[in-house]
Amino acid sequence: MSAFSTLTSLPASQIANLNELGYHTMTPIQAASLPAILEGRDVRAQAKTGSGKTAAFGLGVMQRIDATQFVTQSLVLCPTRELADQVTKELRRLARFTANIKILTLCGGQPMGAQRDSLVHAPHIVVGTPGRILDHLKRETLQLGQLSTLVLDEADRMLEMGFRDDIDAIISYTPPARQTLLFSATWPQDIAKISQRVQRDPLSVETDVVSDLPAVEQTFYEAGSREKLPALIGLLSDKQPSSCVVFCNTRRECDDIAAALEGQQISALALHGDLEQRDRDQVLIRFANGSCRVLVATDVAARGLDIKALAMVVNYQLSYDPEVHVHRIGRTARAGAEGLAISLVAPDEMIRAHALEDFLQQKLSWRSVSELKSVAPRPLPAEMATLSLDGGRKAKIRPGDILGALTGEAGLSGDAIGKIDIGPTQAYVAIRQSSARQVMKQLQQVKIKGKTCRARLLK
Repeated sequence: MSAFSTLTSLPASQIANLNELGYHTMTPIQAASLPAILEGRDVRAQAKTGSGKTAAFGLGVMQRIDATQFVTQSLVLCPTRELADQVTKELRRLARFTANIKILTLCGGQPMGAQRDSLVHAPHIVVGTPGRILDHLKRETLQLGQLSTLVLDEADRMLEMGFRDDIDAIISYTPPARQTLLFSATWPQDIAKISQRVQRDPLSVETDVVSDLPAVEQTFYEAGSREKLPALIGLLSDKQPSSCVVFCNTRRECDDIAAALEGQQISALALHGDLEQRDRDQVLIRFANGSCRVLVATDVAARGLDIKALAMVVNYQLSYDPEVHVHRIGRTARAGAEGLAISLVAPDEMIRAHALEDFLQQKLSWRSVSELKSVAPRPLPAEMATLSLDGGRKAKIRPGDILGALTGEAGLSGDAIGKIDIGPTQAYVAIRQSSARQVMKQLQQVKIKGKTCRARLLK
């Protein structure tokens, strides 16, 4: 494994920052792509979620930023706001080694006016979704005439979501001499065509061949449509996973299954494209901080899901695309961890199971669904609850301010407090369920940065 310190073009301050972040040795995608990226070459890379690709292109982006020039120098396009937010967080971590780098997220679901005001002083780096980026370009509130780096992150999903024309339109606003980095989990023919059209002599990197399965234990159950829900309840009752994503193919199924699980005292939330953006954000925060045990999601909505240790993945329906199936189950075996993937297959899905078997070039492991249906239902409660506090980054509130208030005036022990997320106008704090009600009462008398913050428990 190569150390980041072997990259002589990275400044010592960035190497020190990487050490502080716990980044000592490069992942395969980083080792294969970073030298070329830092040299300014175009790169097209096939890399699955959790492979370290964001740091790979992020370090290249940072290397080319001139913080004294207040123009937009890098643009990262992502398929969903969730992924854009995740990328922005990582870039901010990588930007800590130098002062005054402005990074802005531009996605739909947010007020256009507030974004326009933020663009009055041009950010050095913009991360966003194609639709909203194109809106700003057409209104001339965003200028890309001096762009030096363009990143297309998870390009395969952007094509699936119908962003091809938007991407082409955005590229027409950029200088031809830019560096273009293209990352994709899968490599359909359309991606190769985009690469040929928008990149110059790109280095092609394929460290993670999608058909190479991660360390995932896969089990398949043949289950009729009416057997699937009892089987899922039995599975969750038996395994009691700390976290689980259940993949469905439609939004309505997500809602129905999440409601049915809640009815069995299994902590569950639905995530799909019909949710308002604020609700989507809160669902992701609650799942990531342990306030929800089961996330029932569509593929697109779960894109960009940043969960470090996902215990189990369940395919309530098989994906129509074998590559998407591999991408789904890979979420439970990130960073070398072992994972568990269960698939419930109806008779009319068998053609997809056979296609998956051909794709993987191996026999699938089948078991009887009766063993799941025979498990007595057991509750699966969340260990944490989430408090929403009025006040976020715009009020200059930091995680340390909240932690100090809760462990000081509120008298809460540190081990009762979990993850703290700070948004523009809201802060979210994970609190142990046993302490949540007590904390809610005490917060009425506690001030954070001299102000009383209204708090509510997310349900």
